[in-house]
Parts: sequence; C-alpha cells; structure tokens
Amino acid sequence: MESQVKIFSGIATEGLAAKIANSYGQPLGKVEHYRFSDGELQASYEESIRGQSVFVIQSTMPPADNLMEMLLLIDAAKRASARHIVAVIPYFGYARQDRKDKPRVAIGAKLVADMLAVAGATRVMTMDLHADQIQGFFNVPVDHLYASTIFLPYIKSLGLENLTIAAPDMGGSKRANGYAKHLKAEMVICYKQRAKANVVESMTAIGEIEGRNIVLVDDLVDTGGTLCKAAEMMLDRGALSVRAICTHPVLSGKAYENIANSRLTELIVTDTIPLTQQSPKIKVLSVADLFAKVIKSVHNYESISENFIM
Repeated sequence: MESQVKIFSGIATEGLAAKIANSYGQPLGKVEHYRFSDGELQASYEESIRGQSVFVIQSTMPPADNLMEMLLLIDAAKRASARHIVAVIPYFGYARQDRKDKPRVAIGAKLVADMLAVAGATRVMTMDLHADQIQGFFNVPVDHLYASTIFLPYIKSLGLENLTIAAPDMGGSKRANGYAKHLKAEMVICYKQRAKANVVESMTAIGEIEGRNIVLVDDLVDTGGTLCKAAEMMLDRGALSVRAICTHPVLSGKAYENIANSRLTELIVTDTIPLTQQSPKIKVLSVADLFAKVIKSVHNYESISENFIM
C-alpha cells in the first residue's frame, strides 16, 4: 500500500502549518495537546497514521516546550507505526550554538540533532540554518531550504537603483555575497565588536555606502541591535536608504521598540516564527507555499533542486 501524506502541527507554529497544509491541498491532521497541572505537555494523534508519511511542523524557538512537543510528536508517530516521519522545522532553534566558542560550553545544535534522531525522525526539513554545516550534525537526510527564493523577487519588485547588499557581520558575508551576485549588486560588509551577547560595542563597514540603497541580509533578527546600529551608521555615512531582510523574526527583549525607533525603512521577515505584535515597519512574507511544494516533492521522490535560487 502506498503511503499517504499526513501533515500535523505543534502549538507554536499552528498558523503557518495550516497555511502549508492548505497550500498542499489538505487539512491539518488532528492532534490533541494536553497539559498536566504542573505544566507537563502531552501530545497525541487523534487519527490513524499507521504506514503513512507523517510531516510534523514546529519551529523550535523558546520556550523549550516547543522543542519538547516536537520530540513527543515524533516519538508518538514512531510508536504509532508511521512509515516516514519528517520533522519540518521552519526555524531550527539552538542553531547559534554550533561550536565551542569558549571552554566548557555545550554544542546545542548537535544535541538537538541527536535528540530528533533518537525520537524517530527519518528526515528533517528546515530553512536558513544559522550555519550551513549544521546539516552535518544529522545522520538522516536534511532538506535545507533558503528564504532567498522568497526574498529575491521582493527585492527586485522594489526597483531600487544603486542597490547594495550588506552583511551585518563577517559571518554573514557568504549569504550576502550570494544575494549580491544574483542581483548583480555591490556588496558591503559590516564589522562589529560585541561587548557581550546581544550587545554591539562598535561597528564600521567595508565598502562603498554613500549614495547607495542598502539591503542588509541576515538569517535572523533577535533584539534588532545590530540592524538598528548598522542602519544608523550607514545613513550617517550617506546611504540613501537602509532595509533589512531576515528570515527568522526571533524579536526578543526590546526588539519591536528598537525597530520602531530605528532609521530602518523596513524590516522584511518570514512567518517561520509568528510575530507577537504588529509593527508598520515589519513586513511578513510567507514560506507556506515553498514548504508545501517541497513536501510534495519529497513524498513523490522528486528533485527539489529547482527550489534553490542560491
């Protein structure tokens, strides 16, 4: 018997999951989420998944319950005899902990990869990992999608002259270079020094800024401190405008306030993480159609390479 696709969702990204299922052409599967009085989470499938291809959608941003729920759903699918269990993780949390950057720290990204495999995931689908090499932490296939598929057409639609793509730090130079090549634009690299995590001490830029329309490119925006400081610095140096595109809107702490008070023209993000509040400066582009298309290709054993612009 040929397996059928069944799409389920955790609590955190139920809105996105519903869009993906709708784009795929079927309703979300039925999952019951239950909490004990002490806060402990339990998840169960309310329909048969025996022999089926199960796609579980959940971003693993804080709180840790989001990751735990994903693990519980994968384990439940394994014990219910699902044929294939694909962990669809639009935003892969703990990806910033991809190495030992100082003594006696955990490599959180590797730990999460191991937990997903032990729980029973037979494949992982995600988008814009903080570091591409995190794919190597998995011993199951990983479909690593890029939001450039969505962002590049939007940037082109703006019709900006004297376009320059900027990397907010040295680590993002490869990503920015890919955008710059595709758009045939100039490129700038920001160099920043941090006083501590989430606190930028100083920043400068390498490249031509004056008279340019700048688009900053990054995989995520957390407190927004780097982007706001970069916009300030570039406009002071003669830039005509500064926008930012960031795949994952983590937006913690005073991020919304920082962005609202910044000199950024706009911040363009995706819906891999739902916004906790609306802002006139934040534009959201949906990744639902892209994930639905790739889910269909994966299930039918078709190539997904056409979905990669960069």
